[in-house]
Amino acid sequence: MKKEICALLLLAFLAACAGVLRLPPPEPMIPGTDYVGTETCAMCHEEVVRDFKKTDHGRIFLMDREGIQGCESCHGAGSLHMEAGGGRGVYIVNPDLNPNGCFRCHLAIEAQFTLRYRHPVREKRMNCSNCHNPHGEDIYQPKGVFVADRNHVCMQCHREQARPRVFEHEALRDGCTVCHSPHGSIAAKLLTERDNNLCLKCHGQLADPGRVIIGEVNHTNFLARGTCWSAGCHTAVHGSDINAHLRF
Repeated sequence: MKKEICALLLLAFLAACAGVLRLPPPEPMIPGTDYVGTETCAMCHEEVVRDFKKTDHGRIFLMDREGIQGCESCHGAGSLHMEAGGGRGVYIVNPDLNPNGCFRCHLAIEAQFTLRYRHPVREKRMNCSNCHNPHGEDIYQPKGVFVADRNHVCMQCHREQARPRVFEHEALRDGCTVCHSPHGSIAAKLLTERDNNLCLKCHGQLADPGRVIIGEVNHTNFLARGTCWSAGCHTAVHGSDINAHLRF
């Protein structure tokens, strides 16, 4: 009997999931405009359109919505913009001025920007394109850092944290996002963990039950005092010029 009940509950759950239909997000629109196609945009924006075709954004196509693809999937229909002779902000949607232009598709990212600690995109003190290049094959700013060093995206503003040091924190080689959630977090300083687990993911060395050994030193009592960076121990979390253990 219990097996039958479990099976029925499982089927009900699967049916509920199958019934959730993700509709294509509504496209941005300026009243009275018609779609003209990406090739029309290329008449003025030749270089942008040429590179844009190679990107994931450039290949967006919403089924059952003829014409809504490429440039106009984000900027809205462009007929009035074209008839007016172009111009920044003239009969065209600019996602830089309103992050909802990006949130239409990036729903999970939008949710992160509602968390307590976040980059001030909703407050319009910065926009998505400060860190991302929506027209580029490499989505990160500045161009080319995806291949070279993703930390350069953060270094545009956080230069002191990302600069070279005599004694490095090796985690920076893998990128700032190893420790930080760039869009938003429930933890201060956009940390991915709010306690010692942030460090123990890389530095934990369990010798035997009841003891935590890190760097051949028993840290069991130290961990009870607070986080590694706030308990007065390893305060130079981004690297140090004077101490190999990043104590200061």
